[in-house]
Amino acid sequence: MTLPDGVDARTVETDRLETHLIESGHEDGEPVVFLHGNASSSRFYAELMDDLPDEYRAIAPDMRGFGDSERRPIDATRGLRDFAEDVRALVETLDLAEPAFVGWSTGGGVAMRYAIEQPDEVTSLSLINPVSPHGYGGVQRDGAPCQPDYAGSGGGMTNDDFIERLAAGDRSDDADTSPRNVMRAFYLAPGTELNPELEDAYVDAILDTETGDEYYPGDATGSDNWPGVTPGESGTNNALSPKYLDLTGIVDVDPAPPILWVRGDEDRIVADGSFFDAGYLGKIGELPGWPGEDEFPPQPMVTQTRDVFEEYADAGGEYEEVVVEDTGHSPHVERPDEVLSVLTDHIP
Repeated sequence: MTLPDGVDARTVETDRLETHLIESGHEDGEPVVFLHGNASSSRFYAELMDDLPDEYRAIAPDMRGFGDSERRPIDATRGLRDFAEDVRALVETLDLAEPAFVGWSTGGGVAMRYAIEQPDEVTSLSLINPVSPHGYGGVQRDGAPCQPDYAGSGGGMTNDDFIERLAAGDRSDDADTSPRNVMRAFYLAPGTELNPELEDAYVDAILDTETGDEYYPGDATGSDNWPGVTPGESGTNNALSPKYLDLTGIVDVDPAPPILWVRGDEDRIVADGSFFDAGYLGKIGELPGWPGEDEFPPQPMVTQTRDVFEEYADAGGEYEEVVVEDTGHSPHVERPDEVLSVLTDHIP
């Protein structure tokens, strides 16, 4: 793995996991823990960390099943707790005192879970296009399931050809479902072009995702309810299912860390019309048999997040929403200078 000159890599053994991480800054700097998203790794933060001011100590671990960290099965029924507890073990091993957290996508959910479980240990939360506090897929605006068995969410909703190409290490751009083209189409805003060497580094990071029933995307079970599949009990995408993931407890966290919510205005992964959401795909005719808006509407992911953060503010917390124009799911990659500026204004 090629890294910027100011970023180093190593593996740290904790009592839970041999955790590979990248880091920058001085050991006595203010600690900031960066948590990556699904089908990615810490590598997506390297350039941002390299530009972080010297007063910070930045740590970005590869979560279990991703990057170069040890492979350990993911218990989806724990709703991202496996990841959060791995991170806490790393924080303790490195003796990081009350770090700030930056979480992107799934990593934003892990950061929220960490704050819910360990509120005294979090200085601030910076959440970049985070998963909705109500989980991912198959729910109404208030978080109630569209189907009683949470059909339409979890590991069974992932494209089979993408999984096969991911497992095969496909670095090509010869199909819409190749990891490279999925990144171009969905991680980034339409028309965004990366430096070819940087794009290759990010594709390699995606390909470091472990696939299978216990990892990405997880197992699945058939359902009599539309669209015919319901979450299994293991793997990353099942851990994101609203069947197991409920982060609305962030509203009651005490003490309440200040929250910065950064999102790309053209995000098509975490959106009120997400191209990975069964309700939206049904509405636009990509999934046949859609039962209609009343029974299975598109999940309003951004609206749900705002609703919960407004409750957070009403309960005495503070949050700020920053929309980065002309960016998709990865504004820290697409507009690093802009994101770095708002991050350093927010992090104590």
